[in-house]
Amino acid sequence: MSADAATGRARRFLIRERFFDLGEDYSIQDEEGRPVYVVDGRVLALRKTFLLRDLSGRVCARIRAPLVSLRETMVIEREGLPRATVRRALFTLLRPRYHVESSDGDLEVIGDIIGREYTIQRRGMEAARVSRRLFSIRETYGVEVAPGEDPLILLSIAVALQAFRPGE
Repeated sequence: MSADAATGRARRFLIRERFFDLGEDYSIQDEEGRPVYVVDGRVLALRKTFLLRDLSGRVCARIRAPLVSLRETMVIEREGLPRATVRRALFTLLRPRYHVESSDGDLEVIGDIIGREYTIQRRGMEAARVSRRLFSIRETYGVEVAPGEDPLILLSIAVALQAFRPGE
């Protein structure tokens, strides 16, 4: 059981706000501003690829687009195995814009992805909330992970969603 599940307290993380370019590295920090993960955008990859590394440099998650896909898709791997697939919905009228198929159960992304004001829901319950309003620090947005949820997977989903560009 994770510490947040034992205390019943949501965990908060900070991510700098910007459209990330391949090759740009940035950190994900806890609510006190301490680095927790480093996101490494891979420049020489054939496809969009991001690595979430812990502070010792170990790869904790790999986020990458498939070589061929009919719609926007990012696959999240952990320990070399696929753990989640983030896909843009084919028809977005009256439906969430993104769907996440996960080994821990499917998730829906509801809200404004571009404006960084959305929730990630599992069976109608909030698994994470992404918001610019969670923190008052300029040029950042927050990710608040519900107790009992896997922060690494939910942070990886936020990074994957950040990689999608409007109109592409």
